[in-house]
Amino acid sequence: MTDTLDFRSLAERAARAERPQFGSGSQIICDNLVKIYKVAELEVVALQGLDLLVAPGELIAIVGASGSGKSTLLNILGGLDVPSAGRAIVAGYDLLNMDQTERTRYRRQVIGFVWQQTARNLLPYLTAQENVELPMILDGMPSALRRERSAELLTLVGLADRASHRPDRLSGGEQQRVAIAVALANAPEVLLADEPTGELDTATSHQIFEVLRSASVHLGVTVVVVTHDPLVSTQVNRTVAIRDGRTSSETLRRIEVGEEGQHHVIAEEYAVLDRAGRLQLPRDYVDTLEMERRVRLELESDHIGVWPDRPHAEQEDRP
Repeated sequence: MTDTLDFRSLAERAARAERPQFGSGSQIICDNLVKIYKVAELEVVALQGLDLLVAPGELIAIVGASGSGKSTLLNILGGLDVPSAGRAIVAGYDLLNMDQTERTRYRRQVIGFVWQQTARNLLPYLTAQENVELPMILDGMPSALRRERSAELLTLVGLADRASHRPDRLSGGEQQRVAIAVALANAPEVLLADEPTGELDTATSHQIFEVLRSASVHLGVTVVVVTHDPLVSTQVNRTVAIRDGRTSSETLRRIEVGEEGQHHVIAEEYAVLDRAGRLQLPRDYVDTLEMERRVRLELESDHIGVWPDRPHAEQEDRP
């Protein structure tokens, strides 16, 4: 007796095999990412199925209020913390399945990190050039190559003439620019910046973002800036907002040229629909329409209507 082939099953498996995997071609892939911390007898869910894709060489900002989950996400992407569930892949590294040796190599060679506090970025008794060379020394790079690369990076951040100065002789903005050069020392594929302009004035903040843009454009580095300041996010073309441990919205910016040659920045905000079909409505929309617990959905030919769950008579009165 011979087995009967299930052609429908074969066709479905073939279709799945041909379908590109979520995030294919992206430098950073977060797929249904979950992070749970246990504090005493309580479990705190910091990330609740977060999805995020970042293209190679892209410069993006991630914004969110305190407790939204953005710092947890940054620590996971930096290899400082491990997700509880989901999928997190950066530059081809699976962050859920790395041993200690791979994780150390990942932090040294794949990721560059810039902290808000300059004391965490620079050693006070080393000059700017020596600080930039330190990661290369730890990685075993020959001295001639170290000097050449440190000079190139200090030129990139606009501080070639300050190479022999220690941090206490540099301004706050200059210290952060040296910190970016340090983070780029071992040619990382991804640069993570945690509130890099949090202690700087507006003019100096613009300079820092110009340096980050130069790194993205000239070195091809993918740059992710995490901040609680929504004004900082206007410096980038894409801003991802996190709320309650999930990506809630994205703002895309582009420049349009008017009829008389004037340039206008056009910003459009989109709600994020994750792979599970979940959508976070803006808080002010929910409050204005007094939406609670349940909503009514109606599928139209080109959109979905979302209505408050009100008595039937009120529903009939709506336009």
